[in-house]
Amino acid sequence: QVQLVESGGGLVHAGGSLGLSCVISGNIFGFYTMGWFRQAPGNQRELVAQISNGGSTNYADSVKGRFTISRDSAKNTVYLRMNSLKPEDTAVYYCNAKLPGDFGRGLDYWGQGTQVTVSS
Repeated sequence: QVQLVESGGGLVHAGGSLGLSCVISGNIFGFYTMGWFRQAPGNQRELVAQISNGGSTNYADSVKGRFTISRDSAKNTVYLRMNSLKPEDTAVYYCNAKLPGDFGRGLDYWGQGTQVTVSS
């Protein structure tokens, strides 16, 4: 019933920019956090950026100053603007939403992933 659909991945040269979008559909009554994770082959999935219901943000140290997360609550959409991309940013990027569940628990929902490749 809840679905996350990502778009915006692609291939860019080092120093370039990309913007990712994630549309969340379904019967949603508020959220705890929305954000982006990424996973490179052979590595664990890691947090890139999150934004809370109250608007506070959290970034991985490796992307601070280069990436910006934002949202449009009316459209249930979260964005990730990626500037000054580096080859080490190459990964599959996953949209994440933590939504209220039973007894106040947060339930994680995930998009299908979108490939970001940064060439040297």
